[in-house]
Amino acid sequence: MTEQSRNKLIGELKAEMQNHADLTNFSNKQLRTLVTETLDEKISQAKITRPDAYFELISLNYKEKKLIAESVYESIRGLGVLGKIISDPDVTEIMINGYKDIFIEKSGRLFRLDSQFESHGELEVIITKFVSRAGRAVNESEPIVDTRLEDGSRVNVVMPPVSLSGPIVTIRRFPKDPMTIDTLISLGSLTRDAAEVLRLLVTAKYNIFVSGGTGSGKTTFLNALSNYIPKDERIITIEDSAELQIINIDNLVRLETRNPGADGKGAITIRDLIRSALRMRPERIVVGEVRGAEALDMLQAMNTGHDGSLSTGHANSTHDMLSRLETMVLQGSEGLSLEAIRLQIASAVDIIIHLSRMRDKSRKTTQIVEVIGYDNEKRRIILNTLYEFRESDDSTKNVVAGKLTRTSNPMINTQKLIVAGIDKIV
Repeated sequence: MTEQSRNKLIGELKAEMQNHADLTNFSNKQLRTLVTETLDEKISQAKITRPDAYFELISLNYKEKKLIAESVYESIRGLGVLGKIISDPDVTEIMINGYKDIFIEKSGRLFRLDSQFESHGELEVIITKFVSRAGRAVNESEPIVDTRLEDGSRVNVVMPPVSLSGPIVTIRRFPKDPMTIDTLISLGSLTRDAAEVLRLLVTAKYNIFVSGGTGSGKTTFLNALSNYIPKDERIITIEDSAELQIINIDNLVRLETRNPGADGKGAITIRDLIRSALRMRPERIVVGEVRGAEALDMLQAMNTGHDGSLSTGHANSTHDMLSRLETMVLQGSEGLSLEAIRLQIASAVDIIIHLSRMRDKSRKTTQIVEVIGYDNEKRRIILNTLYEFRESDDSTKNVVAGKLTRTSNPMINTQKLIVAGIDKIV
């Protein structure tokens, strides 16, 4: 069924549903049942009165019928067009640029939808609805809000007058089933050999940073990596918006930042949470992403007995990740010299894993390096590349082929492996 035909059918169903005067008295389950029954009746009626439409209707598979029914339900009681989009499990990102322009990401590629909201007003009502569900408010005095939907999707809202093109909504969705290393291997993002090395490093409590650009899969990778953490440890996770899906850890504490209220007070930052986490007897601290002054507190935690900590950061390369960490630490303590900062980074961070989004939109692990110390003469942090992605001759402009390959460089800092009783050569 074409998008145009689908939208027409949804409109007809929506109009029929509005004829039920007692619709507001229906429970959610009753309303969903009514929508499904009405769709089935429409298909049966079309067989007699509209034979030309019947063949298109009968060709609807179960998934398409479910999407249509859910979009009608959402338009009545839920999030309208947005609810219809969210009901598609294959959509990983939703970008709403005003009520007319809606873009989605599927399989790493962006698409523009034919669907749109009826007006700025309808979009604003829907935004108010899901923001208020999360106990937040959005208005002219507080036009930027970060929140999440009931399914855990991360939401950023920017309203006029800050936005000149109407309400802007960006939604990052996450799979219901947490990402695993095996899935990353099947997708070609990682090799089994490299995965085994990472398992040993996580088990032996190496401090690991996952770096990469926007959309490179840092949080997804961190989720998968965290599943190597031994099940009997106490883990504290710290995030701006809860995204991590760490499973099989009983002693897990999840912390989330809080934005200031309308009076500008009450903010709780990642830096505040890291300091608080240190009083909770953590064995590991997992920070979803460091992007500011909290980098200093994170490094200090890594340097004061909280080995095995994990985090992510935006960067274009492993060297760029180090530079960004330097800049972030300076924000946290302007009195520190650059040399002192580099020494702190070199002693705190053990491994950097860099991810890239390739030209064919695939996500690859492109480098795994160890931080082996600080060169006093050259005044720089020394890196040792253990794995790097190498393209094969099969690569084209549209398809990237190749694999993450072990370099000939031996691992230098093996002390934590030895202490953990791991004698396997990495």
